Amino acid sequence: MLDRPQKPPLTIRLCGPRGFCAGVDRAIQIVVLALKKYGAPVYVRHEIVHNRYVVEGLQNLGAVFIEELDEIPDAHRDSPVVFSAHGVPKSVPADAEARNLFYLDATCPLVSKVHKQAMRHQRLGRHVVLIGHAGHPEVIGTMGQLPEGAVTLIETEAEAGAFDAPEGVELGFVTQTTLSVADTAGVIRALETRFPNIKAPAAESICYATTNRQEAVQAAAPGADLFLIVGAPNSSNSKRLVEVAERAGAKRSLLVQRASEIPWDEVGEIGTLGLSAGASAPEIIVDEIVEAFRQRFNATLELAITAEETENFPVNRVLRDVELTAADMAFVNGAA
Repeated sequence: MLDRPQKPPLTIRLCGPRGFCAGVDRAIQIVVLALKKYGAPVYVRHEIVHNRYVVEGLQNLGAVFIEELDEIPDAHRDSPVVFSAHGVPKSVPADAEARNLFYLDATCPLVSKVHKQAMRHQRLGRHVVLIGHAGHPEVIGTMGQLPEGAVTLIETEAEAGAFDAPEGVELGFVTQTTLSVADTAGVIRALETRFPNIKAPAAESICYATTNRQEAVQAAAPGADLFLIVGAPNSSNSKRLVEVAERAGAKRSLLVQRASEIPWDEVGEIGTLGLSAGASAPEIIVDEIVEAFRQRFNATLELAITAEETENFPVNRVLRDVELTAADMAFVNGAA
């Protein structure tokens, strides 16, 4: 009888915190609660969070994803419409009111905080500098809180160095919540070097979940032969984790949405795998990837926990009379 070849050993450094943050959890909960209270369809403007698994799961429950409000059929004008966790320009709720639509705002409270910081800068007579990525829904939403021309978007240190500030006007900056902490610090330094009187926001703009996930990846990355980040290609915070892993010492880092995307031919002989997930990636996919490696390796889990998260953001008041079942909560928490 032939002996089975032994699986090669592998240490999986599993980061914590990882996956869903309180803002994502709240946004998904809002859609599920709206479906339970009002029935299908519930329309959602833009992906509620940047994750295909979550979007498809909500579609199966009766959510309909749209990009603009005019996509809602006349026959469904009484159906609720939910604004995504990334936030929307002021023009969107105004448009909803003009169309007599009932809307629920699922904007993450930490994104709303950045909106308020930007508006405060403007109220105090400052030109607002927004550090972020052009075209990202959160950036579009933040810029849309202020009149056209009141905000300048800066993406890089080079752009900060070339920024031609309006004459005779104070400056104030805010940042997108999901940026690389290190990259953002460099842009802020460049701005403060050129404009020593530029005003910072009253509180940190980059959210706690972004910072926590980056710190956990930094701790787990040194010596990792491969680092996998679970997340979507359009997820800013997930893409930043890939960059953080490589900068912190991982030999290679990849973004994958499912275990089926792992390029096994390229994985090769590895002894240490780092694993984390962006703030919109459900835990069930992390489990799926761990199992995929266990099928190929004699894998040992090693936890790399750098913080504990206890934040909880309440849902809209109108939805608080609806109860979620255990199965609902498993889906909301990314476990199903």
